[in-house]
Amino acid sequence: MENKLYTLIVHSENFAGLLSQVTAVFTRLQINIESLNVSASSIEGVHKYTITACTDRNNIEKVVKQVEKKIEVLQAQFFTDDEIYSHEIALYKVSMSEFESQSEASKVVRQYNAHIVEVNPVFAIVEKNGSSEDISALYRELSALNCVLQFVRSGRVTIPKSCIEPVSQYLNDRAKEHTNKKKK
Repeated sequence: MENKLYTLIVHSENFAGLLSQVTAVFTRLQINIESLNVSASSIEGVHKYTITACTDRNNIEKVVKQVEKKIEVLQAQFFTDDEIYSHEIALYKVSMSEFESQSEASKVVRQYNAHIVEVNPVFAIVEKNGSSEDISALYRELSALNCVLQFVRSGRVTIPKSCIEPVSQYLNDRAKEHTNKKKK
């Protein structure tokens, strides 16, 4: 099977140690995590893990099945790039002396619709929001100009293109089931 980039979205209750359990699944299957982002979701009490990994469909399906077995996990799903909207943020610390001496550097920043968010005599901070590909391309171009001192990126944040977040329906169904059990 062909390897491709998959994005795994996991919704869970907020319990200490769950991240370790989830990443252990990747380790056991010898799958390298490309990016990882964990945050509170739009649903109170539910956290969202966004994990990207380059693997084949068979392995990502195994990951989802094993992750869903965790008690605190409400739902795990995987997506390909065409099934999600994703976004990243990156910061580039660039040398002011190199940046000022090369007019090409400021043209590259404008070309990628990046923003200079801080300037001092030693360095400037450039911020870029957008796709992983654009962030990487800007890094390559600034690096070729020998002006990058540091580079950091957030990792993907994603929203499935489907209209309804399935975890909401899951939680509603679970609440109804709990209510029905109390009535009996």
